[in-house]
Amino acid sequence: MSKNRIYMIIGLAVIILAAILFSGQILRSKNSTDSDGPTYEVKHGPLTISFVESGTIKARDQIILKNEVEGRTSITYIIPEGTHVKKGDTLIELDVSTLEDQKIDKEITVQNGEAAFIGAKESLAVVENQAKSDVDLATLTLDFARQDLDKYIKGEHPYELDKANADITLAEEELTRAKETLRWSKQLYGEKYISQTELQADEIAEKKKTLDTELAKKSKDLLSDYTYKRNLAKLQSDVNQAEMAMERTKRKANADVIQAQAELKAKESEFGRQKDKLAKVEDQIGKTKIYAPADGLVIYATSAKSGHDAREPLDIGSEVQEREELIYLPTGNSSKAEVMVHESHLKKVTKELPTIITVDALQGKTFYGTVESIAPLPDARSMWMNPDLKVYTTEVFIDGNDPTLRTGMSCQAEVIVKQYQDAFYVPLQAVIKIGDEFNVYAKAGKSFQPRKVKIGLDNNKVIHIIEGLKDGDIVLLNPPFKSTTGDSQNRNLSEQNSENNKDGMQEKIDNGLKNMETNRISAAEPNQQTNIKLPDTKKQFENLTPEQREEMKKKFEQMTPEEREKARQKSGGRNRQQGSKKRDPNEQKQ
Repeated sequence: MSKNRIYMIIGLAVIILAAILFSGQILRSKNSTDSDGPTYEVKHGPLTISFVESGTIKARDQIILKNEVEGRTSITYIIPEGTHVKKGDTLIELDVSTLEDQKIDKEITVQNGEAAFIGAKESLAVVENQAKSDVDLATLTLDFARQDLDKYIKGEHPYELDKANADITLAEEELTRAKETLRWSKQLYGEKYISQTELQADEIAEKKKTLDTELAKKSKDLLSDYTYKRNLAKLQSDVNQAEMAMERTKRKANADVIQAQAELKAKESEFGRQKDKLAKVEDQIGKTKIYAPADGLVIYATSAKSGHDAREPLDIGSEVQEREELIYLPTGNSSKAEVMVHESHLKKVTKELPTIITVDALQGKTFYGTVESIAPLPDARSMWMNPDLKVYTTEVFIDGNDPTLRTGMSCQAEVIVKQYQDAFYVPLQAVIKIGDEFNVYAKAGKSFQPRKVKIGLDNNKVIHIIEGLKDGDIVLLNPPFKSTTGDSQNRNLSEQNSENNKDGMQEKIDNGLKNMETNRISAAEPNQQTNIKLPDTKKQFENLTPEQREEMKKKFEQMTPEEREKARQKSGGRNRQQGSKKRDPNEQKQ
């Protein structure tokens, strides 16, 4: 190999090595540049934790007049908005033509129902009278049958029996006499005192009396053996038939009366129902005119609503539906702000929190108020418009009776959650979460290293640092891991404090926070005593079987973030109590 070729190979290797070294320096320089970025110097000073929501001014005490006419109807007259009215003044008149037609139809129906009711009432009287007559006749027939039976057994049969016995007795006596006459006739004929013809006549007479006696005895036997039994059975049957006929008559009469009564009751109910319908129509006609129940200023309900609740202003010809709010009549000068609080702020907001209210129409004026109520469920209309939006209707009572506040004015309500006179804070995007711990990238020498911090509440712009940073520390605003940051804008802290000091606003806020904190501590004392006595959860977990641990793990995975946080609070109660001695006692845990 020639020397030139060797020199060429060595030179090429040197060039490649130099290029490698140069590119490594470039990469190191680039990495160093990437690791750096915007920074923030940790400072301490006044810090206000708050959030701002938009809302609408409404009268705190007002009378709401609604449409009570069923279905949909239209307005034929409405008093101009802003009119001062006296009690009893006509405010709204609704279309009554359809109801008037219904009234005429119902009056005709009521008259027909009344006629049917009267007819049923008279029919019932006729049926009851006929039923009584039929029952009386059946009762009389039964009585006669029983009397005939009793008369035959106790009267007719003994009489016929006695008569038969008398006939037999007479026949026997006449037979005896005929025999005696025949005996004397035979003696006289033997002595030739009478003729043979006379003797034969006496013999015939004796035979006749013998036959009469036998016939009388047979007649008695027929009476006893056949006639008596037949007549007795017939009369007893007549009694039974009369009893059953009376039972049928009573049942039929009772059924006829019940049917007539049911018919009367049905007609009466129908008559009453038609009268109620007529009364309802008349009541609806009365409700087509709405009068002022008290003195006040007329405000249309459509003017007091905004956002997705807004609709076309009320006017003659406007269609309204049942239970729709039409007019508000404020009964005083006290006002409130109705704001929609996003679900992300619910963990911060509680009753009695101080609030600063600014009204768009009253530039330069601020009003102090306190949170009075928070809806337990999200606003249904907002969820219908946007299922992903969950806002809760919150009422803020405004102090004082300022006449410049009018219903329907748009406003901004800044709810003051916490105020610190001296606190450390950093921009919200400087804090990231690694595992279960919060960290910032703080400058250590020439590089930035993660540092564990304890955080408090945030106002969507800066976050309160309880432990982990000191005055003058430099932190990265763009740490390697992105963190979730808020996008709402708050005012500058110094400007905010200077504005709050106007008109004694800061003093009101301090007193409001102090009162709320006192109530919160009083309510939390029993829970703190309970948390001190919690058992060691770690030891309990070690004593569980593998199946129990797996079941507990599945339950924990199915929990919501709020339920997990509560579980962590229970399991780490003692550690938190020890750590709470180092932090600000007025701090709320995030």
